[in-house]
Amino acid sequence: MVPRQVFDARLVERAVASGGELIQHRVRRIERHGAGFTVDGQFHARIIIGADGAHSAVRTSTGPSAARTRAFAIRGYVPTDSALRDQMVIRYGRRSQPSYAWAFDRGDGLSNVGYGELVAPGERPSRQFLLQQLVELLPTTFDADTHWRGHHLPLTGCRWGAEQDDGGVLLAGDAAGLVNPLTGEGIYHAVTTGALAGRAAATALADNRPYEAGAHYRRAVQQRLGPHIRHTWIAAGLARSTTILGAGIRAAARDPHTFDDITELGLGDGVLTPRLMGELAGGVVAHATARFTTRTDGRAP
Repeated sequence: MVPRQVFDARLVERAVASGGELIQHRVRRIERHGAGFTVDGQFHARIIIGADGAHSAVRTSTGPSAARTRAFAIRGYVPTDSALRDQMVIRYGRRSQPSYAWAFDRGDGLSNVGYGELVAPGERPSRQFLLQQLVELLPTTFDADTHWRGHHLPLTGCRWGAEQDDGGVLLAGDAAGLVNPLTGEGIYHAVTTGALAGRAAATALADNRPYEAGAHYRRAVQQRLGPHIRHTWIAAGLARSTTILGAGIRAAARDPHTFDDITELGLGDGVLTPRLMGELAGGVVAHATARFTTRTDGRAP
């Protein structure tokens, strides 16, 4: 529930305290040369880590971008509704999944509130449309005076790593298209891959082989997040079925261990556990049985 302004400032403080130098500069152009890279003709480096978001200038300057499944979301910090105090609420919509509104009480009088959904190729929902969906799902959370921010979410595919070459450009977080396709969550992936990119760069520089930084990084990400990336891609596909999505929600309500499995899958680095798969399969069978019973005898299940 930490606001991004606070979170980002703490990361900067920690980096500077560890010996880093903070330079505030809007990157516009990166050029490759024999010894490395030049940024806007001012800064020179043997390795560059692009952690500059979904519209990464590092990515667009250094190579082609792969087409990705995308989601769009809008978010704001609004006064906490009294009925939602001390709660974390998620309400799913009826559009293409994932599509849901959320309201997370921060505990300081404000809540993190927003709405997001999967979009078709070429589609770009308007700010007004996203706010309309939020109002329909969680009407008491909307505040006209709130500064609402839109977000473009490049969702992770099942074969992440194809864009990451062996050289000195390392992409992390949203810049690398590392956003959980099941939930749209990206902070865990950003922090994890940022740390892995830093370590890979340090290793390559220590070996005086900066041209191998990308290979070090790709292997580290695949080892750390490979199974999770594949499983969330599968889970996102399954969740587009409202039957399977409903089965998962009901299973999580019944069993705290299943709840933990889903939480780790959607917000951390979890995988589709045998327990979770069993619960989903059981839920689908129960749903099909109930529908069959209703059709054959006309009675409610």
